[in-house]
Amino acid sequence: MIGFLRGTLIVKRPPSLTLDVGGVGYELEAPMSTFYRLPDTGQTLSLVTHLVVREDAHSLFGFFTEAERMLFRSLLKISGVGPRIALGVLSGMSVDGFYHCIRDKDLVSLTKIPGIGRKTGERLLLEMADRLPEAQGADAAALPARSTAEGEAHGALLALGYRPGEVVRMLKDLDGVRLSTEDMIREALKRVHRERASER
Repeated sequence: MIGFLRGTLIVKRPPSLTLDVGGVGYELEAPMSTFYRLPDTGQTLSLVTHLVVREDAHSLFGFFTEAERMLFRSLLKISGVGPRIALGVLSGMSVDGFYHCIRDKDLVSLTKIPGIGRKTGERLLLEMADRLPEAQGADAAALPARSTAEGEAHGALLALGYRPGEVVRMLKDLDGVRLSTEDMIREALKRVHRERASER
């Protein structure tokens, strides 16, 4: 599984882009929520990724934040929702906006997204209700990550086994602009150790 790429942005032609990573060109598809935040070609870019494997193709999808990837993965678990519809959702509204639609049972807004009809919209409202961040113990502040560094740190801490809500608290108020990904992870882990030490 390819979970993360950092390289030079060579081509950006929605919905696809190409990253040069150590001389290897990776072609990815990305939602417009990511494209709106891309730098100019020739600049360094970091994206979290998701690989979809099918009999006839391997497709790599890139996201600017961990929140986008988490929503993309959740949508793929819904019957009748494939990568194209999932990209359409992320292109049609923000991650936070989508979760608000689910909370408010806003079927009208969902069906305005290309590829989502009434039946698919109703299925999303039903099946995504228990996949909202707060339903999984996460704070609303998890959406979206403030910066590339924070998004990378968020994903790394989740991979280490911390729950979404814990990760949000661990990264709260850390400056993702001034700190590197490694520094953010280091500071977040220090917080956890201090908290646990004070509880003893």
